[in-house]
Amino acid sequence: MPDLLLELFSEEIPARMQRRAAEDLRKLVTDALVERGFLYEGAKAFATPRRLALHVAGLPPRGQDVREERKGPRVGAPEGAVQGFLKSAGLASLDEARIVSDPKKGEFYVAVIERPGRETIQVLAEILPAIIKSFPWPKSMRWGAASREPGSLRWVRPLHSIVASFGPETETPEVVPFAIDGVEIGFTTRGHRFLAPQAIEVRRFADYLPALERAFVVLDADRRKDIILHDARDLAFARGLDLVEDEGLLEEVAGLVEWPVTLMGAFDERFLAIPPEVIRATIRANQKCFVLRGSPGPDGRERLANAFILVSNLVASDGGAAIVAGNERVVRARLSDAAFFWETDRKVRLEDRLPKLDSIVFHEKLGTQGARVERIASLARALAPLVGADADLAERAARLAKADLVTEMVGEFPELQGLMGRYYAAEQGEDPAVAAAIEEHYKPLGPSDRVPSEPVSVAVALADKLDTLVGFWAIDEKPTGSKDPYALRRAALGVIRLILAREARLSLRAQIAAAASGHGQGSDAFADDLIAFFADRLKVYLRDQGAHHDLIDAVFALPGQDDILMVVRRVEALGRFLDTEDGKNLLAGYRRAANILRIEEKKDGRAYDAAPDQALLSLPEEAALARALDQAGAEAGRAVAAEDFEGAMRALSSLRAPVDAFFDMVTVNADDAGLRANRLALLHALRAATREVADFSRIGGEGR
Repeated sequence: MPDLLLELFSEEIPARMQRRAAEDLRKLVTDALVERGFLYEGAKAFATPRRLALHVAGLPPRGQDVREERKGPRVGAPEGAVQGFLKSAGLASLDEARIVSDPKKGEFYVAVIERPGRETIQVLAEILPAIIKSFPWPKSMRWGAASREPGSLRWVRPLHSIVASFGPETETPEVVPFAIDGVEIGFTTRGHRFLAPQAIEVRRFADYLPALERAFVVLDADRRKDIILHDARDLAFARGLDLVEDEGLLEEVAGLVEWPVTLMGAFDERFLAIPPEVIRATIRANQKCFVLRGSPGPDGRERLANAFILVSNLVASDGGAAIVAGNERVVRARLSDAAFFWETDRKVRLEDRLPKLDSIVFHEKLGTQGARVERIASLARALAPLVGADADLAERAARLAKADLVTEMVGEFPELQGLMGRYYAAEQGEDPAVAAAIEEHYKPLGPSDRVPSEPVSVAVALADKLDTLVGFWAIDEKPTGSKDPYALRRAALGVIRLILAREARLSLRAQIAAAASGHGQGSDAFADDLIAFFADRLKVYLRDQGAHHDLIDAVFALPGQDDILMVVRRVEALGRFLDTEDGKNLLAGYRRAANILRIEEKKDGRAYDAAPDQALLSLPEEAALARALDQAGAEAGRAVAAEDFEGAMRALSSLRAPVDAFFDMVTVNADDAGLRANRLALLHALRAATREVADFSRIGGEGR
């Protein structure tokens, strides 16, 4: 079976774009082939800094022949219908059609359309230029004389050549015949820019991989990552050190080199006095290098070593000595800057930096960071007793939480905000809980990030996130669709995780009102909408934990449900109940009752919400159900009031037998109008009893 080899050779592709571009190329080409009926055995795409490549194996040499019978008009139909049929079927006259007889419909024309399968290489010649010209780069450019022409080719960087070969292993492949804005298309590619810059001829994928290896190009990004990681570990081990692994940096560096060569550099030991996170950020951000971990210090804590791993794209004749020396010079300069920032920042207390926050705009409609700090401090103080925190410490931590934004270090490395504040707070003798909260109030930053456990940290983190959410809701800057520029979904999920991890009892509505007052307004206009937003985030969170989202809807549908912890506990209890036979049968009985009520109330134009008349309970089954409803409803209500949701479910489980017996033995739509109305009122009482724990109408039936 023939294979396709496609390589798009260009100037350097940004590392962050390579993996996605390779996947896009694979998907676009294979989807286009399948859409045209061309199946394949396998496909894999690759990316290096200077090329995207695709290998599609096991393509047929040509498409399948198509034979189609197309039914036409009846014999004797109007001329217009006949001509339309001939045109659509591609026939010159009715002589080319068959006449088929149908006992019921009479005689009608049938066209037999036969189309031979197209050559695969011709289909590729149509597919590939269209994909290349419309390739979905996040950013692209035009270049050269052709860039003056409208509709000229755009690519992430200037595209130099294309390899596009198709053919079986046993024959010489052919070049796929297409042209794109003067770019050379053939069998020619190039190896490493410096180590093997000469042209290379490749005709099939089996030749392509070893040819690139000989030309100092490792095509597979994952293999480049493996080479870097293992060589870095070996270099570190040889010095008695450990590599501080960094998946994000590893992915980036693998996209910067075609022939990875790992080397080790060093820096002055005096720089180890700088916080290790600063050293790592400096070396990572500026030089794309990995740091190393040495032996524990006197305090038993792990310490960084004064060495680093760099990845070169060259096999140097001096063994890399000049490359290492150049990197060491830059690292030394960068660490000198960081040491200066560290010493300078420590001379100014955090509280003395607070006035500068008044000049930093948080959002044009929400004021400055200084005003925001005042709101967060007030809110943190109010939240402190709800999460078991000291109110004075919570307020102090909130006031200092943003002060490091105006330090030299955070100005240079924004990713260190919070962390540097913790260091500076500890240096100036702040309470350890205050220092910890300054770092941790940003957490959790994502679904896998750690949730703070210290009460002061929880209070400040909740205050920070609630102020953000309420502020943006107040100015109507809510997330829309997939757009969430202010990360409000992440903030709401953070509030949920903080509350649940701390098992904190608080009313969202009350806290929204408190936060809104800090903005000088009420929350009546948006509180319901913001609580619904929290409900949606809670659904996402609990669904990831294995809960059914409809149970959350069923609980939130009840009035006053704004205590996240109680909602979750009720959802958990409801889920366990509905997994039992009693729960499943009661849900089925509820649905039957609700359906009957809905139909009859719509037909009669009235609600049957009056209490059942005890005198009209003529059958033992309906009398038994009435007694059970009175008892279960009261017990469930008391249990819910006591926040004993398991007890509420047990109360409801007692309804299973009388509900089953009622539907087995009682005709709801009795001939007697009084009996019928009373029995419908009994069904309404069942519906009302279940609402003590949830709105059962919101609960789906699939998979339960």
